[in-house]
Amino acid sequence: MTSPQTIIARNLTLTLGQDSAPVEILRGIDLDVSDGEVLALLGPSGSGKSSLMAVLSGLERATGGSLTVAGQDFTAMDEDDLARARRGHIGIVLQAFHLLPTMTALENVATPMELSGDPGAQDRARAELEAVGLGHRLDHYPTQLSGGEQQRVAIARAIAPRPSLIFADEPTGNLDVSTGHDIIELLFNRRRETGATLLVITHDNELAERCGRIVTIADGKIASDTAAK
Repeated sequence: MTSPQTIIARNLTLTLGQDSAPVEILRGIDLDVSDGEVLALLGPSGSGKSSLMAVLSGLERATGGSLTVAGQDFTAMDEDDLARARRGHIGIVLQAFHLLPTMTALENVATPMELSGDPGAQDRARAELEAVGLGHRLDHYPTQLSGGEQQRVAIARAIAPRPSLIFADEPTGNLDVSTGHDIIELLFNRRRETGATLLVITHDNELAERCGRIVTIADGKIASDTAAK
């Protein structure tokens, strides 16, 4: 029996720049991702993997092709529609953390849910921060936290709304090796407990092997698509 598809992409293209000097970033991507799958997008810098994540997550609109995410036609949506489609359904963890410096850890996690009208935002944020080992750091600001702790807050923020789909773009890129390993264990454990679909963007072969499937991107195209060993 075939699993339902969280992502269905057909001939996705992304072209940036002026009409006189266009730059093709994505050049015809076909990709299906099943519900609950853990997939690595592997490739060198400049290969297009982060741009593909931006399109698949609705942060960037494709120039051409078709894209359905969680049953919604992303290619038919404008930026406001895409923002609404992401809210509560897609969690994103980035290399640079992107925490708001004037907010505590608790506020960084709770505020997006509060803006979505979740009446239990504070309680859910507190519970998620406790789950990532930061129950004792709720009232600390990002500058008072280590890099690893900031990434834990970012993971809590992404997972607290219980999204069905999580993207992690080089989630260990700003961390030392030991802390990076801890963060990956945490991310995979939280995903397992919530049952979300996870796409990890990386150039790290060891991290990619942790995923069930590896899709390699090269020059804006899919170069290979294999099950992890």
